[in-house]
Order: sequence, then structure tokens, then C-alpha cells
Amino acid sequence: MDIARGSIQRPLYTWLIMLFALFGGIWGFMTLGRLEDPAFTIKQAVIQTTYAGASAERVALEVSEPLESAIQKMAEVKMITSMNQPGVSVIEVEMQDTYDGSELPEIWTKLRARVRDAARGLPDGVGEPQVNDSFGDVFGIFYAVTAEGFSDKEKYELSTFLRRELLTVEGVADVDIAGLRNETIYVEPDMPVATNLGVSVDAIANAIATSNSVSSSGEIKAGTVNTRLQTPEGTDSVNEIAGLTVGVGGETINIIDIAHVWRGRELDPSELIRFNGVEAFTLGVSGVANENIVDVGHRVDAKLAELDSEIPFGVELQPIYQQHVVVEKASNDFLVNLAMSVAIVIVVLAVFMGWRASIVVGSTLLLTVVGTVFFMALFSIEMERISLGALIIAMGMLVDNAIVVAEGMQISMLRGKSSREAAHEAASKTQIPLLGATVIGIMAFAGIGLSPDATGEFLFSLFAVIAISLLLSWLLALTATPLLAHYFFKRGTGEVHESYNGFLFRGYAAVLRAALKLRWLVVIGLTAITVVCFMGFGMLKQQFFPNSNTPLFYVHYKLPQGTAIETTSAHMAVVEDWLGQRDDVVSVATFVGQGATRFLLTYAAEKANPSYGHLIIRTETLDQIPPIQAELEAFGKERFPEGEFRTERLVFGPGGGAPIEVRFSGSDPAVLRALAEQATVALKTATDLTRDIRHDWREQEMVLKPVYATDRAQTAGVTRDAVAGALQFSTDGITTGVFRERERLIPIVMRRPPQEPYNLMNQVVFSETAGSWIPIEQMLDGITYEVQNTLVHRRDRVYTITVGADVVADVTAATAFGEVKAAVEAIKVPVGYKMEWGGEHENSADANASLGKQLPLSLLIMVLISVLLFNAIRQPIIIWLLVPMSVNGVVIGLLGTGMPFTFTALLGLLSLSGMLIKNGIVLVEEIDIVRREEDLPLRESIVKASVSRLRPVMLAAVTTILGMAPLMSDAFFVSMAVTIMGGLAFASVLTLVAAPVFYLIFFRGVERREQKTAAA
Repeated sequence: MDIARGSIQRPLYTWLIMLFALFGGIWGFMTLGRLEDPAFTIKQAVIQTTYAGASAERVALEVSEPLESAIQKMAEVKMITSMNQPGVSVIEVEMQDTYDGSELPEIWTKLRARVRDAARGLPDGVGEPQVNDSFGDVFGIFYAVTAEGFSDKEKYELSTFLRRELLTVEGVADVDIAGLRNETIYVEPDMPVATNLGVSVDAIANAIATSNSVSSSGEIKAGTVNTRLQTPEGTDSVNEIAGLTVGVGGETINIIDIAHVWRGRELDPSELIRFNGVEAFTLGVSGVANENIVDVGHRVDAKLAELDSEIPFGVELQPIYQQHVVVEKASNDFLVNLAMSVAIVIVVLAVFMGWRASIVVGSTLLLTVVGTVFFMALFSIEMERISLGALIIAMGMLVDNAIVVAEGMQISMLRGKSSREAAHEAASKTQIPLLGATVIGIMAFAGIGLSPDATGEFLFSLFAVIAISLLLSWLLALTATPLLAHYFFKRGTGEVHESYNGFLFRGYAAVLRAALKLRWLVVIGLTAITVVCFMGFGMLKQQFFPNSNTPLFYVHYKLPQGTAIETTSAHMAVVEDWLGQRDDVVSVATFVGQGATRFLLTYAAEKANPSYGHLIIRTETLDQIPPIQAELEAFGKERFPEGEFRTERLVFGPGGGAPIEVRFSGSDPAVLRALAEQATVALKTATDLTRDIRHDWREQEMVLKPVYATDRAQTAGVTRDAVAGALQFSTDGITTGVFRERERLIPIVMRRPPQEPYNLMNQVVFSETAGSWIPIEQMLDGITYEVQNTLVHRRDRVYTITVGADVVADVTAATAFGEVKAAVEAIKVPVGYKMEWGGEHENSADANASLGKQLPLSLLIMVLISVLLFNAIRQPIIIWLLVPMSVNGVVIGLLGTGMPFTFTALLGLLSLSGMLIKNGIVLVEEIDIVRREEDLPLRESIVKASVSRLRPVMLAAVTTILGMAPLMSDAFFVSMAVTIMGGLAFASVLTLVAAPVFYLIFFRGVERREQKTAAA
């Protein structure tokens, strides 16, 4: 099948292909969805259950264990973890990676059924488990809303208004509000008066509980019409609550006569948020799945601008993170890099092949890229970080096909052949080898993209885009390139024209002849370099994911367990003041009590804890982050030695946890704590590369335990619950009802007046039997105390404690891990207990294991294709011998620049292998052709074929290397760029020197026969 000749003879079809690629690409770019990260389903659900009054270990035993046991029976479950605190259980369920987003709704329904069934067997007093399957929603348009001088009620109404209006915007899926200060109606009885009158707390509570309730009143049937009766309106103001009456001894007493009723802020909030030191609440907007987040973001901006006149003066919406801006900048930067790459290709080709060839190849490259965008739009592959990376990776492989065909046609036409003959000659020899090499290049990425787990889902667009672009580049090289060459290339005079007489070609031929003569010395040299470079690979800094190019970083601050949220907030305010004095800090968002709303796919928020503080700090540039981090950590650790103060860079990859983690699992919390202490010592003493070592059970807390005097209390008619209620009333207060304010439910809390002096033993408890108040001291045999775990973690139903450590600046986790591994593994773990590594080591191992499952099949297909191409064994062996040597240039490049070997560098290495195999296939095929068609000795056939491939190989290498240069400033792609640039420079030498040398060695028998024939 002569595709190239046909493309010239039937130009209409070729023009249709080119126009479809061009205008389809423009249409695709305009309509293509844009995201920051691939549309990826977080296969996790959170189950939260309350158990008021229970200790953390009791919660784990009586709540988490039954629920986890029921959930574990689901075949879809991958892992179950739980965090148990006094009074609350939080269980996270992660499903198997092999389930995609379309299967999850059914799985969540099944999970809810399991939890509902298991909840029936939970103890009395346990709340209904709440299943949250929207745990992974990303609110990428993230604002802090400040409203200084506004009341909490006005802020609530403002948040409701903004949420309602933004939900009307096309493409908006949900709007999340966080950080609003809740209001509470407090009822504070005057206890001396209540005691004298004999008014119990329960009597007041019962009067309040039904004051604002809503219940059915029935219907009146009048003939054919039913008229509904509505519940009488309840109290609608604080004053009316104060005016409620309580019946005592046949008399009624107004609550206002025995209690102070007032409305105010919740005094013990679960979360506090500030922006640049000003109290705020956050507003997060998430887009509909697969929607173009850039368009959604611009529509949200337009809506906010439209609402500006309705938003009260003094209210400001401050952006914390704007995903649409980040994505739009990434798309625009890609366009700039693409334009620069195409321009570089055109300039390089113009210098070495003339301006005509540069236009032909440059146009083919441009058509390939825009055509790829067209097919991305057809197959609903969004433009995001991974798919853009795939286009950039493919750039180095797209040029090869067009250069090979264009160079072959140019040489043939200079020798006087017509464009049709030249197209036939250039393409007929190379179209099948190029197709085979292209498929091999695609298969190098198949193991990643077709993996049936989370890795495959996240990176599918990488494989898809590379497959589309490489196949399209092969098609356009055989259609568009010959037709454009037909229009632009000039036909020679027909005289004998030696195209390879230039200085560069003659010099290369001389070097190659010397290498063939000294072939064993060349092999030994290359082997030695390869061995040294493989040893040097161990010296490379290993980093799973690179740092983000968004100028954000985090602060994590943890005070001892039991610290009040007000104390944590006060400490964070000091840090805010310090940051506010710096000109290089753009903004500071403060979160006290828990982490922020998930505004990035890879952001993992810290769970609720009053002793935790969190800052999201934005700088003007990335370069400013390291010095600010260093100074801020020094300030924080000096100013707050009682807390754990650490900073964290934003990375491209999963967040949460520590770079180095080790887990211990077993049945006894005391043994686990002892093992954690040993691990902490090992991590501290084994190296000076670790810092901020901690474990996730944190400090134990002292707990007071009243001793119930059973005989005396039962005689007095005072139950344990009554004693607990009296203590609750005297401390946090008792929630007795809700105050309905339209859709808002404001809790009514009855408590002891906090301004009164407090002594636990001076409290009183009401006896229903005696109808009077009794000193609580008489119902107790004193108060004891004990130290308890108040933060208990479990993993797959087993108590698990995790020790984590950060690493010092400019050191990768893998380097530090290598130094502490032996010391930690030397810890003697008792029988029945288990130690496992977590952190970046586990993440990297899991990803590599996933990749390793698919690579053997991909490798087998690649080898099979190379064998079928040549219908022989020796030629494929020659080509595959070059692949291990491709690491040489990678190691030299990364060590020379000091860059770490990251996940993107691994992708670059796969791309490099594909390019090297492609060049090797074309060169070895050319040697075979010359041997078949020309009566030349083996060495001369090798030299002639290699010289004819010099220009395509060198041009492809130079254009790719220079085309990667714009990526050197991109934090995400810089390691990949260095890998391809350094690796390809060395790979070109391998292709042009090592491949011919190996060919001569493997076909040495042919040369011996030639020598015998010549001697005869």
C-alpha cells in the first residue's frame, strides 16, 4: 500500500485530512474541558458516629469495632481506618482501586445498608451513624469572606444569599460554607433561687423543649374539602423564651424570674477562620464533573460582579485559591511552549535542511498537535496537567516520522526524481518500520494508562493522548508531509548528486569506521559507562512528586491534646502578625480547629481537633517560599516551644501524612506507645536529616472520674445519669431545644452562669424522689483521675499508631529513609504485633507495584512487534541492547543539574526509551535495505546506511532537546525535561555508534564469508 504516493496523486483526500486536523483542533481547543487534575474519583466515604460521654477506647470498642466488622464483609472494601476520640467515632472506608466512578453509587448504597443494619446493635446513647460519600468533592474556587462589623446573624444571611445565588450559575455543582460562628441561646438559672423554689433543671428544659416545636395538628373534613390545621406558632424571640412558665407545686413561675436568657455566640466553636488576621468564613465552589472549570470560574466571577451592588458595603471576598485562574494559566503556558517548540523545530530544520524542509516538517508537527486536540475533544479527554504533559512528552516523538519522510524525499528529489517517485522511495522503505516503532512507543506507556487501578484512572489521559498523537503523526507523515514536500521541494537536475559529502557526514563516517575497527573497545567502554551510571543512579535524589508551581505553602501547628481552641487561636494570631509585617507575603488564611475545605484534589485536610492550627500562605513568587519557610519555622519554634510548628510545601501529588512514616499495629495501646517511642528515638538518632518527629495518638490526657456512691445515691433516688446531667449542666451546659429562625436552627443551651465561682463538689443534683436539690458531694465517694488515650487510631480493625517525620530542606524523603531504615527495623516487635513502612516510601512502592503488574505484558508486546518487523532475532536484540544504556544520559543530566528523579522523570525515561527504539529500528532497517539492494561489503553497508540516517537522528534529537528548553522553568515538568534532554543527547550517540557496532558483532559471520569469498 503506497500511502505517500497516493497522498500526492489524490491531494483532495490529503487536504481534507489536513483541514479536519486544523479546524477540528481549533474547535477542540475552544470546546475542550479544562481541569487542574484529571477527573479522578476519590473512592472514600466517611462514617461519623457520636457516643456522648464515652472514652476514646470505649468508642473504638463499642462503636467503631461493630461498624468496621460489618463494613469489612463487603468485597469492594480495600482498607478501613478509624479515628476515635471521646464521644465520637470517625471511620474512613476506602474501596478497591479497580472500581470506577460509575460503580460507586451502588457501592455507597450497599455501604449505607451495612451501616444501618450494624447500627441496630449499637449501645443505647449512640447516635445514628452519618455516611458521607461526597468526601472527595473538590471546591477549587475558594474564597474567604470578611464582613467586619456585621453580626453573626447578618453573616449567616449573607452566606445563605451568596450560596443560593452561586448555585444558579451554570456548571456549579455545590457551594460549601465553613467557619460561620454559630449562635446559641443561653438559659442560665440562678441556682440559689431555683434551689429554694424547688425548680429542677429538667422542668425548665421541658418547658423550653416544646416552645418552638413543629408537629401535625390534623385536618378538618367539611363535606368534600379537607382543611389542614397548622401547629400554633411557637416562641419567635428570645424575650418570649424568657417569658415561658414553669409549673412548681401548683404554681407557675416565669423563666425570667429564675434564669438569665440571652442570645450570643457559641462559646466553644469547633472551627475558627481568619483571612489576613480578620475574622472570616470560607465559600468554596465546585464544578460539575467534566465541566470546563475555566468557564465555570469565569461565570462565577461574572455572577459575583453582578451581585456586587447587592452585597453590603464592608463585605469583601478574598480569593484563597482560584482553580480556573491556575488552569487557564497552565493552558496559556502550554500554548506558549507549543509555539516556542514549533518555532525551534522550524529554525533548526531551516539551518540544517533549508527553509522549505522546515516549513514541511513544522507544518506537519503543528497539524499533529492540533489534530490531537481535536480527537481529545471527540473522546472527552480534558485538558489538564497529565494530558498537557502527555502532549509535551509526545513532542519529542512526533517530529521523528515527519523528518524521516521529508529527509528521504528531499534527497531523492535532489537526485532528479519526481515528487511521486521520491515519496514512494522514502515512505515505502520506512512506513512499516515507523509504524512498528510508533506502536512500540505507545506500548511503553500502556502499562500506566491501562492499569485497572487508581494509577490507571489518574493517568489514562497520558496513555490516550500519546497514543492519539503518535498514530496521528505517523498518518500525517505519510500524507501531509509528502504533499507539502511536493509543493515546496525543488526537483534536481538529475545529475549524480552526492548528498552526504559534507564535512559532518565525512567526519561521522571516519569516526564510525574507527569504532567498527575497535568494536570491542567501544563495547567495553559503553558497558563501563553504563555500569558507572547505574551506580550513579543510586546517588540521584528520589522524589515521588515534585513541588507545585503555585506560590502557596502551609503551616501546621499542634499543641498538646486538650488545649482549648482559644489558646490555639491566640498562638496563630501571633504568627499572623509576624507574617503581616512582611512585604513578600500576599495573604494568610488561618484555620483553627481543623483544616480547610478540600480546594485541591491532592489536599488532605486535618481532622477536627481544638489543639490544631493551620495556615495557607501565598507569596508573590515561588523563589520567595524557601527563605520565608526557614525564617517562619525558626520564629515559630522559638516563640512556641510548647507546640509542634512545621511548614509544608504544596506538591503535585497526594497530600496528608509525613514523608517518612512507620506504623505499628497490635492489641495493647500501651505496647504500641512504647514501640512508637522507640521509633521516635531511632528516627532522631539515626540521622540528622529528619525533623518534626511525632505520632498520631499524640499526648495522653488526664481525665477526672467521679466515684458514684451507689447505696446513698439510690436511696436518695439519684441515678448515674442524673449525676452526669448535673455535671454537664455545671460545665458545658445541656442542649434543651432549638430556636427556629426560618431555616436556621439555633440551639438552646441551659447551663450554670459561667461568671460564678466553680467547685465541682459544690454542685447540686435534683432528686425526683425527694422533690428537692441534694449536694452532689453526698452522691459521690470522691473523685479519682486517670491518664487516658484521647486519640485512638485503628487500621483494618486493629489498633495502629503511626510515627511520622519530615525531612530537612533540600533533602528528599528517599535519602532520609535510606539512613533511618536499618535503625527502625532493628526495633524488636513483640509477637502478635506488626511494623509497616508508610509515607512516601509506601506511596512510591504502591505506584511502582501497579506499574510493574502491567509492564511485563507491555514489554512482551514491544519485543514481539520488534521481532515481527524484522522477521528475525538478531536485529531486535541489537535494538534492545541499546535500551539499558539510555539511563546513562539521564543520570548525567540529573546529577549535573541537581534535579531529583521524580514521577515525571520516570515518564520522561519511558518516552526516551520509545524514541531510542524508534531510531534504532529505522537505522537497523536501513542497514538491512542497503545490504539487500547494494552489492557492498558489510562494513561499507553499515557505514553508508548509518551516514544516511545521521541527519534525521541528529535533527530529531536537536529539535527535541531544544523543544524541551521552555519547560526548564516549569516546576512540574523540569525533571522530565532534563531526563529527556540529557538522555536523548546520549541516546543519539548510542543510535549512531553503538547500534552499528552491535550490528557488525552480531553479523560477524557475514563478514567472514565475504572475506573468504574475496580470498578465493
